[in-house]
Amino acid sequence: MTINFTEPEERVALREAVKKLASKYGREFVEKQAREGGKMTDMWLEMGQNGFLGVNIPEEYGGGGGGMADLAAVLEEASAAGAPLLMMVVSPAICGSIITRCGTQPQKEKWLPGIADGTLLMAFGITEAEAGSNAHNITTTGTRDGDEWVLNGQKTFISGVDEAQSVLIVARTQDAKTGKLKPALFVVPTDAEGFTKQPIPMAWSAPEKQFTLFLDDVRLPADALVGDEDGGLWQLFAGLNPERIMGAALSCGAARYAIDKTVEYALTRSVWKDQPIGAHQGIQHPIAKVKIELEQARLLWQKAAALYDAGDDFTAGEYANMAKYAGGEVSCNAADVAVHTHGGNGLTVEYGLANLLVASRLGRIAPVSREMILNFVAMHTLGLPKSY
Repeated sequence: MTINFTEPEERVALREAVKKLASKYGREFVEKQAREGGKMTDMWLEMGQNGFLGVNIPEEYGGGGGGMADLAAVLEEASAAGAPLLMMVVSPAICGSIITRCGTQPQKEKWLPGIADGTLLMAFGITEAEAGSNAHNITTTGTRDGDEWVLNGQKTFISGVDEAQSVLIVARTQDAKTGKLKPALFVVPTDAEGFTKQPIPMAWSAPEKQFTLFLDDVRLPADALVGDEDGGLWQLFAGLNPERIMGAALSCGAARYAIDKTVEYALTRSVWKDQPIGAHQGIQHPIAKVKIELEQARLLWQKAAALYDAGDDFTAGEYANMAKYAGGEVSCNAADVAVHTHGGNGLTVEYGLANLLVASRLGRIAPVSREMILNFVAMHTLGLPKSY
């Protein structure tokens, strides 16, 4: 892997193009959709038509032929423009990456073109209420029945299922030799018989909704199983490392948005001596601190993406976890500084910052808690004993 601290011209141009498109929508559009029960469909499809959603998908399947670093840059710019697309973390990053790396040729031809242009939105179902962060405790099962698979189980906190045409479900199948359960991935149409969803009321306002899923004897054809039945955990982590990288990029974009709004307010708000409040160190220093934290987090996700694109999965996982941790922290810190700098205005609907206080915590909690990331770094990076 070659380390370069400046992005290639193509990615810089990609960022500018995404910024221009996303700025047409911005915070006002997102808030209107969330308030009225709408979706980000218009922006999503325009992003797809311009090749932004599928920039990481191979060209032969309708994508841009780029890498995870390109896709993460797209999401960071959209988020920085006040119009984050949460489902980018899921459909092109997790599902697109898994199908690209693990899917059969017919599966790639069937699903990747739609993921690339945005006409197929694929959700991802791994979390279960009783398993928490422990994927080894997943109880959803896939059982062979002749030429079909039968899925049973439940999933929770699954994003965007009401918008998706299908869900990539993480289940467990029985090893024919050992009888032990092993992870397997199935694409389940959202209109499949026995597949139902229940919305989870959430405290933050967003167009993307969360759901609990119920799979009751859902019958699927043999080719719904993605890749190799004996592929093991590596097929799953082909999507989980991109999930962490994209989560970090989304958080960094949110932090950029918060910092930009804070600086703008600090330069224009005047209370004492005809000077803007930004002339005072008590205002300057917290903003400067989160700016430093932001640039650290951005370097981490860029390194993680470069490692992933270079095929170094283990080291990519190490840095993807660090990036996700750093991104979640700076997103929360930047939102706090933004609201505090705005004073009472920071809690009004007009300024659109208060919702960030809740939304930014998503980066600390999901897809894995910061405590589990610290456990990972302590154990795998530092060589300390397992503590849980």
